Amino acid sequence: MSAQSQDTAVSKFMSYILRHAPQEAGLKLDAQGWVAFSDLAAAVRARFGIGDEDLLRIIEQNPKQRFTLAGERIRAAQGHSVTIDIGLEARVPPKALYHGTQADKVTAILNVGLLKMDRQHVHLSTDRMTAETVAKRRRGQSAILKIDAEHMHLDGGVFFLSENGVWLTETVKPDYISPLTETEI
Repeated sequence: MSAQSQDTAVSKFMSYILRHAPQEAGLKLDAQGWVAFSDLAAAVRARFGIGDEDLLRIIEQNPKQRFTLAGERIRAAQGHSVTIDIGLEARVPPKALYHGTQADKVTAILNVGLLKMDRQHVHLSTDRMTAETVAKRRRGQSAILKIDAEHMHLDGGVFFLSENGVWLTETVKPDYISPLTETEI
């Protein structure tokens, strides 16, 4: 396995256990999603054979900044399906936010809205390019949805900004969603 492939595998493993299944690595998250860095490092070392220095490099160089390291603790920045309180305060969002998805999901989304599904929040980005990157990770043709965050907020919608710049909300009703056309993307 190349070094880059191993870094990606380690990052995905950490995302999985810190967001969805800590018990699969023998870990237990506290109420805010934190775990001791030493415990995470031991789980990663057992699976991948890397040391703390390499693990710290992977965390620090992660382009999506998926992890928050604070002293001797670490957690995923957002995206949890396990119940935790990451302690974010409500924030006023920008006028528009974006969501990347599969094109074949757009009709359903326009009927029922964006739902958090098995996660704690719907994830939104401040720019179309990030939403496009997210959409391309999924299979099939991608689509970008524009969220009228300003009006949603004025109507009582609550938004949070994660530590790595991802905007979070419980749900987005169809009234606030419009698909972007090819010329707008």
